[in-house]
Amino acid sequence: MNYKNVVKGNEAIEFSQYGTSNELNEIMSGYPVLRLNEFNLSFISEPAKFCDLLDTDTFLSLKLKKDDVLICRTNGNPKLVGKSAIVPTDYDYAFASYLFRVRPNKNIINSPTLVAFLNSRFGRMEIERYAMVGNQANFSPAKFREISIPILPKDAQQRIENYTYLSFDALEKSKQLYTSAESYLLECLGMADFAANPDAYNIKTLKESFLETGRFDSEYYLPKYEDYIELVHSYPNGYDLIGNVCDIKDNNYTPVNGIQYKYIELANIGKSGEITGCNEQAGDELPTRARRIVHKGDVIVSSIEGSLDGCALVTDEYDRALCSTGFYVLKSHQHNPETLLTLFKSLPIQNLMKKGCSGTILTAIGKSEFEKIPIPLIHQEVQDEIARHVKKSFELRMEAMQLLENAKLTVETIIENGGVIC
Repeated sequence: MNYKNVVKGNEAIEFSQYGTSNELNEIMSGYPVLRLNEFNLSFISEPAKFCDLLDTDTFLSLKLKKDDVLICRTNGNPKLVGKSAIVPTDYDYAFASYLFRVRPNKNIINSPTLVAFLNSRFGRMEIERYAMVGNQANFSPAKFREISIPILPKDAQQRIENYTYLSFDALEKSKQLYTSAESYLLECLGMADFAANPDAYNIKTLKESFLETGRFDSEYYLPKYEDYIELVHSYPNGYDLIGNVCDIKDNNYTPVNGIQYKYIELANIGKSGEITGCNEQAGDELPTRARRIVHKGDVIVSSIEGSLDGCALVTDEYDRALCSTGFYVLKSHQHNPETLLTLFKSLPIQNLMKKGCSGTILTAIGKSEFEKIPIPLIHQEVQDEIARHVKKSFELRMEAMQLLENAKLTVETIIENGGVIC
């Protein structure tokens, strides 16, 4: 990095800290704990894991504060090591041990500028220079203290901070628009105040159960699933089965050696139906599960229990990318892509997918069960309204991404120009 006004990492920060190494759970027991999975652009989103082994004092010591900077410490993918995010406001979240946090010395560098630098190509060069690579790449707080960090002019740092928080505002509006689309769909389905039967048992004869379905597992017959099926069946505009409404694109695609592909995994799926990123790898380096090709307007839906809400709409950026065979790739004859996405993330369809899951080592919903899930045939005017909300949500997300790109480019341009602000 050819820039004269630099300091070592230890001079640029006032504080660093590892996260908790205690076991996490998915049953919402204890305190929420942030992981790399919840890095969303250069920000964070709501954690999916919890820890009931933290006492109050430990949690308070790990609680995230506005302008904390979180950095990925270790990962099997070296490209993710050193990835950073800013905490844009106070959160009642702790964070996991494969992350660490730093608090910058604001007299030297503000948090948005530090994150923009770490995520820039110059920051990546410093991280890769000091990271330790083995079976797991590692970039510890001790290594962070050795990297060179540029000290940018204060007016440039203010510009970067403005870009960053304008981006956060756009991202929050994007989430709100998607949430409103989901709420509108539930209202149209008559589900706004719906409560399924909570009973944890049902009584079925052998003829009504195994001889009809081939399923022995009691979960399959819970009353709540019957309630969700009845709800879909009662939709005024009718319903049909997924296998009739959608093309399921499950032909395997063989990547070509030496050709670069964008590869979408479950970790790349955001909570509002967006693809948050991808890996770019040559065909011969891709995992064997990278066998589904996707096109603009497809909807990809996770088949894995515990991650069934991992659904996303394929946009221009990911046209002809590859995704994991753990996804169903769908195109509907009856629904626009935005409505199909919102349907698959809705409570009734999520529950009916969960009903269809089976397996021991890896529990998932197979194609035969997936195809026979009923989905409502949504009125066209409702589809049009949902599409407006989702499209605007995606536009705001693109705006947020561009603002973060502007922040990163500001850092890179000043470094390239030796401190001159353009």
